[in-house]
Amino acid sequence: MKATQQLKNEHEGVKVMLNILEQVCRQLEADGTLNEEHFDGILEFLKVFVDKCHHGKEEDLLFPALIAAGIPEDGPIAVMLEEHEMGRNYVKSVNDDYATYVGGDKSASKTISKIVLAYITLLRNHIEKENNVLFVMADRLLSEKKQDELYEGFERIEEERIGAGKHEEFHGLLKRLSRLYLI
Repeated sequence: MKATQQLKNEHEGVKVMLNILEQVCRQLEADGTLNEEHFDGILEFLKVFVDKCHHGKEEDLLFPALIAAGIPEDGPIAVMLEEHEMGRNYVKSVNDDYATYVGGDKSASKTISKIVLAYITLLRNHIEKENNVLFVMADRLLSEKKQDELYEGFERIEEERIGAGKHEEFHGLLKRLSRLYLI
């Protein structure tokens, strides 16, 4: 499998989680309630799978390989990096407001919902840009050998940053929450 295909496959899981998160937000807006166990799992997915693992693969390995292959650092890669940072800021804000919510201030639900919806929009647009522009460029510019090297590096990142079995746990979380929220 090409390294870019692995990233596209991960995007599919992220899109499912964004759909779940959108439904969680609708429920939060409707009645001000949030299933804390579910939301804890969602936040862990966003922090660990999306940011540490997926974005880590791109930032540490794919983007440098693309720069070495001739894509200007201040072009699409700069946009992707800026969007990664925006996503991190959204998740940090949601995490902070969620702590306020869990601490008893249920009025934080309005802010949580607003930030989550902005995050969902950001990530959906980001994924489209990567899948349809950046990864197309990567497939054109990177040799099969380089794709193989990246794939091996991606596997190492996954093992080091999230650990053995965690990827499967996240897939289990996606399945459980999909059954509950995406009927």
